[in-house]
Amino acid sequence: MAIVFDSLGYSRKLRDAGLEPQIAEAAADAAREHIMLELVSKADLQLALDNLALRLTVRNGIMFAAGLSLAVAILGALIRFH
Repeated sequence: MAIVFDSLGYSRKLRDAGLEPQIAEAAADAAREHIMLELVSKADLQLALDNLALRLTVRNGIMFAAGLSLAVAILGALIRFH
């Protein structure tokens, strides 16, 4: 999901605050080209967190199954060699 940035509105706001038009436009362009590329939307962040939660759940399930298998194998060996 893309984040919408109104560079024209941003530039106008800077000009209205007293910045020279050329500087206001350069600041708006710089924000669009450099800052906005690094931002993520709430939907992107939620998707990343959901994926992380799924990966952790699967990893914990695999570790539990491996631990249970090892415990059963050890218990079986102890019973057999007792």
